[in-house]
Amino acid sequence: MRFSIEEILETINMVSKENLDIRAVTMGINLQDCASPYPEELCTNIREKIYSVAKNLVPEAEKLERKYGIPIVNKRISLTPISTVIAPAVRGLEKEHAIDIAVKVAKTLDSIGADLKFDLIGGYSAMVQRNISYSDEVLIESLPRALSETKRVCSSINVGTTISGINLDAINLIAKKLKETAEATKIQKGFGCAKFVVLCNAPEDIPFVAGAFHGYSGGESTINIGISGPGVVKTAVQSLKQGATVVEVAECIKRTTFKITRAGELIGKEIAKNLNTSMGAVDLSLAPTPKTTDSVAEILEEIGLEQTGAHGSTAVLYLLTNAVKTGGAMATSRVGGYSGAFIPVSEDTKMNEAVKCGALSIDKLEAMTAVCSLGLDMIAIPGDTEWEVIAAIMADEMAIGVMNNKCTGVRLIPVPEGKEGQDVDFGGLFGKATIIRLNKKSPAKFVRRGGRIPAPLHSIRN
Repeated sequence: MRFSIEEILETINMVSKENLDIRAVTMGINLQDCASPYPEELCTNIREKIYSVAKNLVPEAEKLERKYGIPIVNKRISLTPISTVIAPAVRGLEKEHAIDIAVKVAKTLDSIGADLKFDLIGGYSAMVQRNISYSDEVLIESLPRALSETKRVCSSINVGTTISGINLDAINLIAKKLKETAEATKIQKGFGCAKFVVLCNAPEDIPFVAGAFHGYSGGESTINIGISGPGVVKTAVQSLKQGATVVEVAECIKRTTFKITRAGELIGKEIAKNLNTSMGAVDLSLAPTPKTTDSVAEILEEIGLEQTGAHGSTAVLYLLTNAVKTGGAMATSRVGGYSGAFIPVSEDTKMNEAVKCGALSIDKLEAMTAVCSLGLDMIAIPGDTEWEVIAAIMADEMAIGVMNNKCTGVRLIPVPEGKEGQDVDFGGLFGKATIIRLNKKSPAKFVRRGGRIPAPLHSIRN
């Protein structure tokens, strides 16, 4: 697909007035050939590989920002799931020693990120939808230290797929480690948990953290682009004549998303060429920020809700998500990642306002995740929440993903000593959140059963 300068220049007004940006340029890097039974050699291999492939990522992205006048908010890397990379180094070791090695790798990644000025690093990850290998278990048990002792390292664990079902044993272990991670970052209000997400049906080409990792089929390296532009979409909807039908609203969003996506693919292809790597996918997600007029909730309200969380919120979010996917898919040769609309509570000021006033509950958020990207995202919960409740919330969201054959995720932050209704500020793009109310009834008997919830019947497609 050819692009003209005119097509890009027409987005300048979007950039200056409507908060259009490229939310993430993420380089995926294959670290499988870095594996070694010797920890020092493992870390050296990782450092040399990342430097050789990605040392010019940030400078090249900054050049394109200047060239086209479109901000690129985050420059990131994503890696082959680290549980696989550390496997030879932890094989046969006592658990505590093995965890020390995993944390050493995390700190190596953090140091590299600081040197090369990456904003965040994804891929401290494991795929455990069927069973948990020893290196997977080591990585999960290392999370409290890895996420509290590093600044840039982010983690994702895939615990379910439509084909395999849901690994409840993995969810239970993760829920316990999430509580420990919150305590390990208590001085930061449990912020370590903001760098972790549990996933179902995780795509291999996510540019957004904490879910980003470089899939095993991704080659040596690739560039994935995450577009954004909630403010642009809101402005487009505002421009419609009074009384426009939902069909006209959808068409307006489709046309707008097409333009945003064209700009994203251009930048992705150019940076991939300049770095001598391949262009991967464009993630069509609308990702909000705490900025005013950069909110997905504002789009929903512009379409017609008095406040997000009102009856009709799921239908309006479906309209938005479907229009974004339809318009974006026409504009790019490769769609990937999450591709839809994010509803992270702390990162979307209007979304959090709806939680604060009681218009938006965790139950309504869960219902909305059936039709949007990701899932229960950046939600602050009381610090004394039992691990069984956290596990059950995760299992609920995984069930939505498995049954609907879509990616879903959970990013919860148990705020140490935090109580329902209190406000907490995580800073920067992570925003502010009101600690949400949870159901007081216990799911402990269910989650403690453990095992793997079987795959749905429609997974049998051979």
